[in-house]
Amino acid sequence: MVNPLQFIQQTRSEIAKVAWPTRREVILTTVMVFIMATLTAIFFALVDLGIRSGLSSLLGMFG
Repeated sequence: MVNPLQFIQQTRSEIAKVAWPTRREVILTTVMVFIMATLTAIFFALVDLGIRSGLSSLLGMFG
């Protein structure tokens, strides 16, 4: 069992080892996530539109 003071010291030493990203890296990564999310949304919207159009035309033949 580790006493609370020792735990806090160990925690602070581990946090000091973390390589924190720079502000520029955070902004760049955030922009890239938004771009990829937008491209993915556009892709799936187009796939959905294609499937919907295909099904509508296919069902239109029988109706």
